[in-house]
Amino acid sequence: MTSRKRTTRTEAPRAELEASPAFDLVGRGMAQWRRQRPDIDCSGKAVVGRILHLQETILRAVNAALARHGLRYADYAVLATLRVAGEPYRMSPSRLQATMLFTSGGVSNLLRRVEKKDYVRRLADPADGRGILVELTEKGFALAEAAMADHAAVERRLCAMLNGDEHDQLATLLSRMILLNSGAEFIPPAKEYAKRR
Repeated sequence: MTSRKRTTRTEAPRAELEASPAFDLVGRGMAQWRRQRPDIDCSGKAVVGRILHLQETILRAVNAALARHGLRYADYAVLATLRVAGEPYRMSPSRLQATMLFTSGGVSNLLRRVEKKDYVRRLADPADGRGILVELTEKGFALAEAAMADHAAVERRLCAMLNGDEHDQLATLLSRMILLNSGAEFIPPAKEYAKRR
């Protein structure tokens, strides 16, 4: 007769345990910090470390979804930002950079790349004799339309483990962190940071 391992009602399923904070990469790293440097309060890693880790995971998922359209996220962000701006789907380079959900000191190189692929064109700004505007081409518009649907779908998949209340609560907390850290004295301005990279 073979013996069976007895389980108790308090024993959590393995999948549930492995989804707990103590079992993820950041949780294990924090445990090492506490063992090796107990004099340092590393509690911020519980949030910041996981945001940084998630950023890499999210970008891999998003870039995989965009690859079928021949795009990477940086190029896609230009097209999507111009598309959601509404007709006539054009913006100044400075406004475009300020509106996109990432900062980059190389926005000029980025615009040259998407212009070379005929996704955007540059026009003289009628309101500013020395200024230019960046406008979606028909090719860029069609590409943005298709890619935006896949981008939104992969974002939903990344959040699929959250119920409605959890989704809203996490969104609220992340928004609070963004707003309250914007302009904080210890954080260099985006333009200054881009120059240092």
